Amino acid sequence: MPLVGIMVLDDNGHVKLGPVVLLLSAAFAVAPAAGVSARPGKQHCRGGVLHSVGTPRVAYAAVVKSRAQVYRRSGGRAPLAKFRQLNQNDYPTTFSIVGTILNKSCDASWYRVKLPMRPNGMVGYVRPTAVRVEAVRARITIDLSRRELSFYRSGRLVLTTPVAVGSSATPTPVGRFYVNQKLIPVNPYGAFGPAALGLSAFSDVLTGWAQGGPIGIHGTNAAWSIGRAVSNGCIRVPNATLQKIFGAAPRGTPVVIHP
Repeated sequence: MPLVGIMVLDDNGHVKLGPVVLLLSAAFAVAPAAGVSARPGKQHCRGGVLHSVGTPRVAYAAVVKSRAQVYRRSGGRAPLAKFRQLNQNDYPTTFSIVGTILNKSCDASWYRVKLPMRPNGMVGYVRPTAVRVEAVRARITIDLSRRELSFYRSGRLVLTTPVAVGSSATPTPVGRFYVNQKLIPVNPYGAFGPAALGLSAFSDVLTGWAQGGPIGIHGTNAAWSIGRAVSNGCIRVPNATLQKIFGAAPRGTPVVIHP
């Protein structure tokens, strides 16, 4: 069973010093993929062209092996950003693969990836040699107007739950994101509940918050808030349901937030 780094939060959302690890059940382990199987067959290969990656049933995560340079475009010279193996919270740096550029042999020469940085929806290109690819069969959708979260496994709906969403003053951002880290609060009975999924999304309002105001899906000690628009932008889920989702949603899980 793999060891996965977990960021530790106190009740005020501050990161506690020193990483801890969580032993995940093998039932929820992410299956590694030697390559992105969604690429076209060789008979249809078009080298140098961007091909989309992923389906409603399976997505792909790219986990940084040691260091990775990300560029605005394939073949770029000046890096857009540089990433280490572990992020600032000592969690494995993870991207979401949304496209691939193939060479003449139909092997990936670049991955187009979503990035965990501002502005929301930021994408770039990384060399396949810099990352390890993992298949992800979970997917989350959030409907802000209905205040409802749906969790899918291999394209099948597993559960739907009411949630609390951002208030009018601190709205939840809309867009396509992904789970980029998994968090364990110091106090399981505090404001974040027993666990949280950190997303690649950031608040459009709380730019001065720690680490830029990241958005997450987490539990809560305010059960009354479920079904209401009262949060600072994060998605609050009933604690028992959150624990189920936390266990079944690996890093790289796509998260689509609708108005």
